[in-house]
Amino acid sequence: MPTPLVAYFSMEIALDSAMPTYAGGLGVLAGDTVRSAAELKVPMVAVTLLHRKGYFSQKLDATGWQIEQPCEWEISRHLVEQSPRVSVAIDGRSVMLRSWKYDVQSSGGFSVPVFFLDTDLPENSESDRTLTHFLYGGDSYYRICQEVVLGIGGIRMLRALGCTGLTRYHMNEGHAALLGLELLDEVAHKAGRPNFNHDDVELVRRQCVFTTHTPVASGHDQFPLDLAMRVLGRQDVASMKEIFCCEGALNMTFLALNLSHYINGVAKRHAETAQLMFGHYKIDSITNGVHADRWTSEPFQALFDRHIPGWRADNFSLRFAHSLSLVEIWEAHTAAKQQLLERVRHDTGVIFDPHVLTLGFARRATAYKRCDLLVSDVIRLKQIAATAGPIQIIYGGKAHPNDFQGKEAIKKVIHARESLGHDVRLVYLPDYNIELAKLMTAGVDVWLNTPQPPLEASGTSGMKAALNGVPSLSVLDGWWVEGWIEGETGWAIGESCKIDQTHPDRAASDAAALYDKLERVVIPLFYRNRDRFIDVMRHCISLNASFFNSQRMVSQYVIKAYFE
Repeated sequence: MPTPLVAYFSMEIALDSAMPTYAGGLGVLAGDTVRSAAELKVPMVAVTLLHRKGYFSQKLDATGWQIEQPCEWEISRHLVEQSPRVSVAIDGRSVMLRSWKYDVQSSGGFSVPVFFLDTDLPENSESDRTLTHFLYGGDSYYRICQEVVLGIGGIRMLRALGCTGLTRYHMNEGHAALLGLELLDEVAHKAGRPNFNHDDVELVRRQCVFTTHTPVASGHDQFPLDLAMRVLGRQDVASMKEIFCCEGALNMTFLALNLSHYINGVAKRHAETAQLMFGHYKIDSITNGVHADRWTSEPFQALFDRHIPGWRADNFSLRFAHSLSLVEIWEAHTAAKQQLLERVRHDTGVIFDPHVLTLGFARRATAYKRCDLLVSDVIRLKQIAATAGPIQIIYGGKAHPNDFQGKEAIKKVIHARESLGHDVRLVYLPDYNIELAKLMTAGVDVWLNTPQPPLEASGTSGMKAALNGVPSLSVLDGWWVEGWIEGETGWAIGESCKIDQTHPDRAASDAAALYDKLERVVIPLFYRNRDRFIDVMRHCISLNASFFNSQRMVSQYVIKAYFE
């Protein structure tokens, strides 16, 4: 590959189900980004942490409570250790780092290397050896130490690996924002000065790109200033508070904002929300996308290969799906659905009826995503199934180990399963990962998404479903505001919300709208006008899959942020 010009930093990157180096959507997006960069021959290199113990393996006990277990994996089977070693200063200690390489290769032979940073070296203390073990683990001290490794250590490792011609540094969320501090030091030292100044800030800003992914406060890492200065071992952070700090804390989001010349949200609606949150900055939008080849099921890949040759190289050509026959679309969907229902039977012993309308919901279990909205009124749901037509439901998704609200939401879904009984069959598939996500987004009949607006930055699971002709039934937030055409690509739940910084609780009204749309529109269409339902599936592919893909997304980053 040519000399890399773009360095892509992300705390998590999902490349393979056998490599649990990701927690969810942020990591999956990063993996799709790197894949499309390789296919588009973008001269990129990516940096992340190794996460030897993974995120976690999820078990659900008899009560429905989530139990976490370490997720061990064989690193040497997937990655190649690199020889350079670098060090970072953490709380007065010198911590050594190494890296492991994974090459993401396109079918044309172009590759994007991904380097996984690792502190598990005999030169380090026992505690420092574990700094790259757990994704999003530990307390604030552990997390800021990880972010020193990712940001500062990542830049030093790239230099040691010979990546000296980089012109852009892309921070996928704020976890890597300390790379800006290292770049500032490099500029100052090159000028022969021991400390950086405001002129250096301008030079670094021209090199950096920042993508923010969440309007949820807890998604923006911040650390007490005394902890930050202690860990970093330097006082100049405090002397330039307007760059590093916000409300007395080292705020990684504000640091990334202050040191980036291009900033974007991950959907048009999210960019508007972020603009309200960060009013002093210009926030652009590049709507997320998913990797078409990666997330299209085998039955639909075969269908596209027959009728839309070249769709992998040119995802936009999926717009020609409007000419696919309804019969062939349904045959492909039936095959994908059978694969999913076989997985349900294997994992749970529950036998689902392939002829029954199957709803799917799977994503990170946290309060604002409201996974329990569908089962908030069990009696109503049973009545709808009895009068409008039978339904069955497949759930998946993990809660962060410290997110007790998320765990309670999972438990509520599990308890609803008992109340629904045989009237509405429901299963919760544990340990949601890339493999299971691919089965679910292709195999259900309708993809459900019920976030609390305006807290969904983008969401990409519905994009994966669209690649497989699965329509969305979703609250109007995130990407769905752009992808929704009522009755053509899916259906909206409730009304579009006003863009402001208030988050009124609309659970009751959204639940009522969800039940009403199921009872009056979706279920009758599925059972009584199947050809029209399949036509909606066809529109999902031609209108949404052709646009909401990472090939288009990476092209926009190239034009707007990397080489503008």
